[in-house]
Amino acid sequence: MTAEQTSIDTLVVGAGQAGVAMSEHLSRQGVPHLVLERDRIAERWRTGRWDSLVANGPAWHDRFPGLEFNDLDPDAFATKERVAEYFEAYAKKFEAPIRIGVDVKKVVRSAGRPGFTIETSDGVLEARRIVVATGAFQCPLIPPIAPKDEALMQIHSAHYRNPGQLPEGAVLVVGAGSSGVQIADELLRSGRKVFLSVGPHDRPPRAYRNRDYCWWLGVLGEWDKETVTPGKEHVTIAVSGAYGGHTVDFRVLAHEGMTLVGLTKTFDRGVVTFQPDLAENLARGDENYRTLLDAADAYIARNGLDLPEEPEARRALPDPQCVTQPILELNLAEAGIRSIVWATGYTVDYSWLQVDAFKPNGKPQHQRGVSSEPGIYFLGLPWLSRRGSSFIWGVWHDARHIADHIAIQRSYLAYRDASQRDTDHEVVSANVQRLADISGR
Repeated sequence: MTAEQTSIDTLVVGAGQAGVAMSEHLSRQGVPHLVLERDRIAERWRTGRWDSLVANGPAWHDRFPGLEFNDLDPDAFATKERVAEYFEAYAKKFEAPIRIGVDVKKVVRSAGRPGFTIETSDGVLEARRIVVATGAFQCPLIPPIAPKDEALMQIHSAHYRNPGQLPEGAVLVVGAGSSGVQIADELLRSGRKVFLSVGPHDRPPRAYRNRDYCWWLGVLGEWDKETVTPGKEHVTIAVSGAYGGHTVDFRVLAHEGMTLVGLTKTFDRGVVTFQPDLAENLARGDENYRTLLDAADAYIARNGLDLPEEPEARRALPDPQCVTQPILELNLAEAGIRSIVWATGYTVDYSWLQVDAFKPNGKPQHQRGVSSEPGIYFLGLPWLSRRGSSFIWGVWHDARHIADHIAIQRSYLAYRDASQRDTDHEVVSANVQRLADISGR
């Protein structure tokens, strides 16, 4: 760090979608800040995804308000490379103060003075405030039930790239959220024998009655829901923008040759066992699907919209044999399974953030991203303020709220340091009113 950079008002850690959004709003508020990124802008979109990945939402939806994907049809799904380029272009648009290739190693509260001391791979700096914009998808999680078998290739979905990466033979994909089902589908299309372990999930239609499901969740108020439905805390969403976008239908995959199994239970001496819950998991996914169709139909009728009816959306294929006669135990060698893809989510690592901002279970303690530790903020986490918080457009709105909070705190400090000047008093009064307005939103 240069001498001019050793002290900063606000430090943003991470330059993915959350960090870029945060920088934009801080810039608008006139807050001096610095964004540190250990890799490149939006690096996870480049190297933390498989080769054929596209955004799960259409281009008109999965973006920030200030910039469109001008080279894409609004209803198309951007490739992962195009998404990374988008965030780079967005940061350049307002000259975001981002420094790449700098790793934040340790953060502690400064002794005897305001703010925090930050150790980085490029030196030590101090900041009055820190925004943790590292997101929720930090450390690939493989559950402890994974077999200790060197004959099996085992990788997390974060490290999967394409079918050619895996050895010849059948593949077991564990996890049927968006990542798991898209990888399993790609492997099936490549000619592989695929077993897909299906747990509890939501399964919205890709589109219904000429509107994408992102639109339906918006007009139905689902994106803005502020609390998780009890029992849905860990339910994944099976949706896909691949191949132009299509509704995920597990029965269709099974009729095309994929073998569905229930939740993976144990591995022992080359044998994997599954929970007898496959039919139940599919039925609950179907219920979620039909509930959205019903809500959409009611919305159309209530508002008198002229949208074409789609009766075929309610037609379902019969249950395949793997559902009516579920496999509860499988010998991996006999089934020809030589690799396992774990699409089992991520955990977070805040070991570098040595402040009092966490619950006993290690999760951040915050209210809409404003931490219990004064001066620490979190951004990009699921359900930070609403259902859409971890999505591209949602993180932008959460960043605006945090930037407003930081600006208000700065105005209080300016008042304290300004020898009671009337003009500063007016600024504080105005910001107090803004805080009341924000709290009432």
